[in-house]
Amino acid sequence: MDGMVLGFFLLAAFLGAVTTGVAGFAMGLVVSGIWLHILTPVQTVTLMVSYSVLLQGYGVWKLRHALSWRRVAPFIIGGVIGVPIGAMLLAHINPAHLRTGVGLLLLLYSIYYLARPVLEPVQGGVPADIVIGFLNGVLGGLTGLVGIVVVIWCQLRGWPKDVQRTVFQPVIITTSAMTATTSMTRHRAVSTAMKAQTLLVSEPKTARTAGPRTTTSASRGRSCARSCRRPTATTWSAISPAP
Repeated sequence: MDGMVLGFFLLAAFLGAVTTGVAGFAMGLVVSGIWLHILTPVQTVTLMVSYSVLLQGYGVWKLRHALSWRRVAPFIIGGVIGVPIGAMLLAHINPAHLRTGVGLLLLLYSIYYLARPVLEPVQGGVPADIVIGFLNGVLGGLTGLVGIVVVIWCQLRGWPKDVQRTVFQPVIITTSAMTATTSMTRHRAVSTAMKAQTLLVSEPKTARTAGPRTTTSASRGRSCARSCRRPTATTWSAISPAP
């Protein structure tokens, strides 16, 4: 990583941290626009969710006395199902398509946040919260944007801002932790599979290379044994008595 790339990387991380401190979320929205151009999608997602755990941890600690885990639990349950699916899709998606999709998503969310349409509060429930958690987990595992879906849902529910924070911040930190764990586990599994495949491919070549040498040595050994069992004419003449 050269100096200019490192500078852009640190600048994005700084702006993302400031945004999270002010709004309580949206670090991924800020950093992904830069990191996806200098890092691979897997690296970007892994770094985004890892930093999100660190940044959101401070906010959740400050809100620990106001948290309602009964309200948060359905979102986490949905995320447990959605994150592995998103991580699986990440391993097969074209990086160019991912950058385009994330850019379009950022544009649409920016328009929504600027417009802030006045809507009637949505009446949800536990099943709806689980579905939202699932969609949030899929998007988080695929792009690292672990808070967009649940934040919009909290706004559509019409909850006060303080209540919204006590919901989406714990969901963001748990989804980020699940995404980071899934990504690292999947990376280790893929590395192990690649090493095993390399060994399986190399073993037949080794066997083919060693095979002729082994066959030649065995043939020489059998020839030597036959020669030792059959005395030659010179040997018979040496041990036979003279007439």
